Amino acid sequence: MTEQRHRRDRDRLYGVDRPPARQRDAFASGEIPVAVYGLGKMGLPVAAVFAETTGNVRGADIDPDVVASINDGNCHLKREPGLPSLVGETVADDALSATTSPREAAERASVHVVIVPTPITDENEPDLSVLDAVTEAIGAGLDAGDLVLVECTVPPRTTSDRVLPALEDASGLDRGEFGLAFCPERTASGRALADIRGAYPKVVGGVDAESTRAATAVYETINDEGVIAVADAATAEAVKVFEGLYRDVNIALANELATFTDEFGIDVRDAIEVANTQPYCDIHDPGPGVGGHCIPFYPYFVIEPFETDAPLLRTARAVNDSMPSYTVDTLREAFAAERTELADTAIALLGLTYRPGVEETRASPALGIADRLAAFGAEVYGVDPVLDSFEPFEERGLTPVSLEDLYDRPVDGAVLVTPHEEFDAIRWDDLEREGGRLVVVDGRAALEDATIAETDHRVIVIGGETDE
Repeated sequence: MTEQRHRRDRDRLYGVDRPPARQRDAFASGEIPVAVYGLGKMGLPVAAVFAETTGNVRGADIDPDVVASINDGNCHLKREPGLPSLVGETVADDALSATTSPREAAERASVHVVIVPTPITDENEPDLSVLDAVTEAIGAGLDAGDLVLVECTVPPRTTSDRVLPALEDASGLDRGEFGLAFCPERTASGRALADIRGAYPKVVGGVDAESTRAATAVYETINDEGVIAVADAATAEAVKVFEGLYRDVNIALANELATFTDEFGIDVRDAIEVANTQPYCDIHDPGPGVGGHCIPFYPYFVIEPFETDAPLLRTARAVNDSMPSYTVDTLREAFAAERTELADTAIALLGLTYRPGVEETRASPALGIADRLAAFGAEVYGVDPVLDSFEPFEERGLTPVSLEDLYDRPVDGAVLVTPHEEFDAIRWDDLEREGGRLVVVDGRAALEDATIAETDHRVIVIGGETDE
């Protein structure tokens, strides 16, 4: 028993009275084993950076193909600069390994990093079932002195009101015998390693002062921008959610202003750009909608779990959710001015992912646009150079085609949803509409410098100047 206790004193951060520099050194040297739960888009980069720093990481994921790939030194994520080589190097150095058993990972670790999905249900309620399952597994392997760090975005008070009691129940330990802090990931797909290593300071908030102190020691070893320690876990949770809410509300303002373009008779984007030269103004860009696994969902982490009404957040969601329909209606009205029904057209949908260069279609505006085009009876071609699977779009009647194949198709119009850099090379003069010019809705004001300017095609920019 004495030997076990001494071992635990050496390989833990929580509840040990050692100078901060000594604790950081102990963590970086690999004395303190780390487990990372969830090896997806954000989890694998986190695990790889911890492995690079400590040389002692076990990752856990329920997908056996993901685990096998990592243990072979491969990276299942695409378009994440530097990650494939980092995974290969850390696996080869025995610094990183993976398992399908969260319980196994928990039993060997002293620091537990949770970064699992937190989606919403069909009723727009936060779905914390994956977090609950991982929490139970960690609790079953939790020892006194362990430190649990939750990185996945959750509603405020989840860590203290839900995770803490679950860990106590599963472990038989009392609060104060182990550490627990919320430390949100502040990472974007396509730049994960740079963000984790220090594009922004790391935010940490513990359920007690010792948890905050220990979490700070962990993240100071991997984040060059340092750590911002806040009052408690709920504050840290709110920081992460607020970041997404700000963007959703701001984009909704830009999108609503864009709908006034014709009545104002101005280029709304130009007005926004000039307004933003005033230091207290920072209006975002309008567009065909808001997608991804963050911004469209985070408002419901506040709207649904709490009794206080949130009319602004609800309105912002409604505005942003309406933009795919607005985009298609803009196209439909342009054809109607030519006495052409949308049902008689073939439309190219350019960019199906929610962001350029990122292979992710969750909540992409292209989904709603494809649905509405199909509802009007249009034939829809989908072009996206970063996607391998078009399944959610094919279910909507969309026909996937490559950019080269598009030149051989009869096309009447196009909607630019996501400006992948590959679209800069579109030969617009080779896209000919029988009996007239193409009608193009540019959802991102991305075609201003494209070769389309040299054609007779009609270009309508959402929130921008219309080419009549």
